[in-house]
Amino acid sequence: MKISIVTISFNQCEFLKQCIESVLKQNKALRDAGNELEYIVVDPGSTDGSRELIDSYGSKIVKVYERDTGPADGLNNGFSIATGDIFAYINADDYFLDGSFKRALQVFSKNKCDVFTGHGWVVDENDQKLHRCLSHKFSLRQYALGNCVVMQQSTFFKRSTYENAGGFNTENRISWDGELMVDMALNASKIIRVNDFLSCFRVYSTSISGSGDFLKAAEIEHKRIALKIDPDFSTSKIKSNVNWLISKLLDPKYIIVRILDGMHYGKRKIPS
Repeated sequence: MKISIVTISFNQCEFLKQCIESVLKQNKALRDAGNELEYIVVDPGSTDGSRELIDSYGSKIVKVYERDTGPADGLNNGFSIATGDIFAYINADDYFLDGSFKRALQVFSKNKCDVFTGHGWVVDENDQKLHRCLSHKFSLRQYALGNCVVMQQSTFFKRSTYENAGGFNTENRISWDGELMVDMALNASKIIRVNDFLSCFRVYSTSISGSGDFLKAAEIEHKRIALKIDPDFSTSKIKSNVNWLISKLLDPKYIIVRILDGMHYGKRKIPS
């Protein structure tokens, strides 16, 4: 079995090497188990030394150096040339944890699923762990209500599932990852969660995901996607809060980890 990983890179050379190494160093374990790794890096025009770094890896990386209209378009460009059976993707400032690819292939071999999500860590620019990020059990209803968070960096899906969903919505510049999950679920894909920590998501002062503007724009996109799930769906505050409580009571491990994280790490840097 082959796993294809796509990284989108644009002027994030400071963190890019760690991201690349987190992918390539897992190749030996895959080969030893009779599997293959394909790594594609998409860079539409970095000027900070990123391309020189990418080029230094030679044939270990498949390079896509062409202009795109944004992250979603870049990911579509990367996956359009991918030849693997299993897909996953990660930004240049995030990274995978050791053994995550081997674990991903085990999940697909032991479970009848099209997509699976795992957990991860939120870290800062110095790799300091800020808190854990737990993926919720995916639910279209809870996603529409804003009560479903999935760790994108710890999400893997079958090639056929991605293609049947039509890939990423290139018009979505904020939550293309969440919309792909919704599109795959609307296409009757089976999505499961596994209790493994597979990646790290980096938040720092200049990261887009940690900014107030990002959160405002994400709210607008979320409302649009919620209407895709159900055009008549109500997102009233009372209904949302009630369903949030129900969703958490059905997932007691999540509540325990949130309490422990709050005691140890304090205020969370991103909602999850």
